[in-house]
Amino acid sequence: MRLGLDVDIHKLEAEKLRKGKNKAEEDLDSLKMDYKKLRLSIRTADLGKMSEQWRQEIKKSLLECRNEEMRLKARVTELEKLFHLYRSCNSMIELRASLSKIEKLKGKIEELEDALQNSELRVELL
Repeated sequence: MRLGLDVDIHKLEAEKLRKGKNKAEEDLDSLKMDYKKLRLSIRTADLGKMSEQWRQEIKKSLLECRNEEMRLKARVTELEKLFHLYRSCNSMIELRASLSKIEKLKGKIEELEDALQNSELRVELL
């Protein structure tokens, strides 16, 4: 019973990690789109800034986007590692549960074999 609850808990945690990873990837895609839109609007809009000012702002924005992208990629990697860890934990729990069931069945088989031998001895005596 406890193993089943542990498996359910690990499955829920794994699902939560998958959702977090998907959210991080969506945020990364959104940032990329925002960056592209910003670059396009900067090219088309002339707000009285000199081209050097534009270049500096673009470089700064690009650096910020790259830093954010690196941070998100690191987070995705971390989430993937956690997901694999939980998946392997779930596998171990399931294997332990299966092993426990096998051991119980072996015990029942031994009991049945003993009962069969006793019955055979009784038949021989009769």
